[in-house]
Amino acid sequence: MLYEWLKALHIISVIAWMAAMLYLPRLFVYHAEAVPGSDRIAAFKVMERRLYKAIMTPAMIATWVFGLIIAYEGGWFAAGWFHGKLLLVVILSGVHGFLGAELRRFAADKITRSPRFYRIVNEVPTLLMILIVILVVLKPF
Repeated sequence: MLYEWLKALHIISVIAWMAAMLYLPRLFVYHAEAVPGSDRIAAFKVMERRLYKAIMTPAMIATWVFGLIIAYEGGWFAAGWFHGKLLLVVILSGVHGFLGAELRRFAADKITRSPRFYRIVNEVPTLLMILIVILVVLKPF
């Protein structure tokens, strides 16, 4: 029964993490399009910071903790599909870090990238999530 609870908590954490990973780049699009010095900029800064610090980062940590416990309990560390999943989650964590760096640039009013760039970045977590789910469900190798 503990394994099922851990799996449920892992899935909840993943959903929260992915929701934030998909929303933050969208906020960056709107932030990059806003008039510098406007009230909208100040609002975006608050929203971005709260999303990253209060939801996105804790959800990522919980995802990793519950996922590693599940992998240990399930004996998945020797499975090939798990190695692929782990690699993709490491890349997703790297995207998380990249978004954190971009957050700091936006907070410092050092916007150097276009709204189009953030629209493209917004698709990266989705692609990684699709590949991760395929590996977990199909376990192809």
